Amino acid sequence: MRSEIMLIIVGMAAVTFITRFGALALLKKTGLPTWFERWLKHVPIAILTALIMPSLLLPQGQIDLSLNNHYLLAGVLAAIVAYTCRNAILTMGLGLTAMLSLRWLGI
Repeated sequence: MRSEIMLIIVGMAAVTFITRFGALALLKKTGLPTWFERWLKHVPIAILTALIMPSLLLPQGQIDLSLNNHYLLAGVLAAIVAYTCRNAILTMGLGLTAMLSLRWLGI
């Protein structure tokens, strides 16, 4: 391996370590403010929504809000099941079953 590549890898590792260790050392002494902790609880939901919504609404690169959009129909069903039951396995199972059924039946 060339020495330049090795230096780049070591440099990237050092920068990553320093930023994470610095934040950890600072937060260990001061702690997180309560408002920031409340805000951080919403980050996973926001990220997951940002990843899923384009797949549901733009299956072919254009907005499709019709009943022919199987992704949207299965996603809406999964969202309803997730909200009512709060069971991840049931939500994934019914969403997958709905998607496969819509595809095979060609509705």
